[in-house]
Amino acid sequence: MADQTESSVEIEADPAAIMAVIADLPAYPQWSDGITSVEVLSVYEEDGRPADARFHLNSGPIRDDYELEYDWDGDTKVTWKLTKGDMVTAMDGMYELTPHGDSTTVHYRLSVDVKIPMLGMMKRKAEKVIVETALKGLKERVESGAAG
Repeated sequence: MADQTESSVEIEADPAAIMAVIADLPAYPQWSDGITSVEVLSVYEEDGRPADARFHLNSGPIRDDYELEYDWDGDTKVTWKLTKGDMVTAMDGMYELTPHGDSTTVHYRLSVDVKIPMLGMMKRKAEKVIVETALKGLKERVESGAAG
C-alpha cells in the first residue's frame, strides 16, 4: 500500500485540544461524514485513549463494519491500521500535529483498499474526499468548542 493521500489544515487550537477531539472516537458520527457509529473495544490503561475500535461506515457504495487498532504518541501523533473488515480490506492512517504559536498544523495521511474493483485514480479521489472532509470536520469541531 505505497499509494497514500495526504493533506493538512491549520486549526486555531493547541495540540492537546485537537488530540482530545481525535481521541473521542464515539463522537465521530457528529463530525465525520459516513461514520454512523463507533464502539471503543479496548483502551490503553496509561491514558484511557482507544486502543481498538469498531466503526460502522455508510458512505456511498461502501457500507461496512471494520475495526482499527490505534497507536498514540502523546499529543502530537496517532496512527491506526485495519485489523478487521469486510468491504474495507486495508486502512492505514495518521494524524500528525505541529504547533505554531496559537495554532496547530494537522497533517492527515490515509491509504484505503476495498474489495470492490476500483481504478487507482478513482481510489485516490475517494481517499482525497475522505481526507479533506475529515480535516474540515475536525477543524470545525475543534474551533467551535463542541468537543469534550
